[in-house]
Amino acid sequence: MVTRRDMVIGGGVALLGLGGAALAARRQMGSMAEYETAVAAQRAAVAMPAAMRDLIRYATMAPNGHNTQAWRFQPKTGEIAILPDFSRRTPVVDPEDHHVFVSLGAAAETLAIASAVSGQVGEISFDPAADGAVRLHFAAGKGGERALFDAIPHRQSTRADYDGSVVSAADLTLLAAAAVVPGVDLMLVTDRAKMNKIADLVIMGNTTQIGDKAFVVELKQWLRFSPKRALATGDGLFSAASGNPALPDWLGPVLFDMVYTVKAETKKYTGQIATSAGLAVFAGAAANPEHWVQVGRACQRFALQATALGLKCSFLNQPVEVPGLRADLAGLIGLPGRRPDIVMRFGRGAALPFAARRPVAAVLG
Repeated sequence: MVTRRDMVIGGGVALLGLGGAALAARRQMGSMAEYETAVAAQRAAVAMPAAMRDLIRYATMAPNGHNTQAWRFQPKTGEIAILPDFSRRTPVVDPEDHHVFVSLGAAAETLAIASAVSGQVGEISFDPAADGAVRLHFAAGKGGERALFDAIPHRQSTRADYDGSVVSAADLTLLAAAAVVPGVDLMLVTDRAKMNKIADLVIMGNTTQIGDKAFVVELKQWLRFSPKRALATGDGLFSAASGNPALPDWLGPVLFDMVYTVKAETKKYTGQIATSAGLAVFAGAAANPEHWVQVGRACQRFALQATALGLKCSFLNQPVEVPGLRADLAGLIGLPGRRPDIVMRFGRGAALPFAARRPVAAVLG
């Protein structure tokens, strides 16, 4: 979901040098093999996840802003409540906690899909009296969307160029149908001219954010450059998950400051959108936490259906994060006067390393 940033580190690994110093640096960094083994265990599939811990583990695979995982799960008899964890909020990029509630909705929908497959059909509700908790109430019954469930461990935000191929009309219909959630409109954009106009808004938004020192400071707090650090925290934006090299923790921030420029980011986003098959823009019926939860449910269903079809997705939320660009985006997608909530790109591309997640024990309570 929701506001992940990637960096073009370039050839910075060459600065590590050769010989003993390089070996020591690699030991301090940890290895990608160890990282990928650990993350694969976090995302291991279960044929029928009836246990509460398995259901919650599946829910934690949902997309979330900056991979902060700003959620807490409270399992009780007959339900699981998902509460916002405001200690992990990102107040600069997300001052209204919009992305927090979108993430809760994505987690709740993932939980509902997983529980339905196990024979516990759930009903999602929003509880404004409990800090905006999202509750999944269980009831016995048969059901489940097996294709979406099977896609959960494989869904990722793939922030790299795609292959530029076209998605068929039949698959676009499946994507739109999967994302139907009350109170949410989805606008699919495959017209290249309109995609280019949205790309202009993405670049404008990104340029504004790069020029905001507070935004950059907040972003850097969630960057993880080494496999060892990414596993230790279980959160944040790991450079390798964006297709960039893993780096020692002391070197990553230095190189980030060198390469995180308007010119480099403009080139990157221009290429990403140019190689995408289309863009998906989600808009809730109202600008409040209850509808943001619904948006999160819809965008996760879209992403899971895309994954089931062999497609990749990633978020381009700059035009909804910068308030001055929302009206322009709403006009472009034919929803004047509305607040767009999420922008996703989709297409076909290679998989990248998955982002780490915190263990279930860390998100309970």
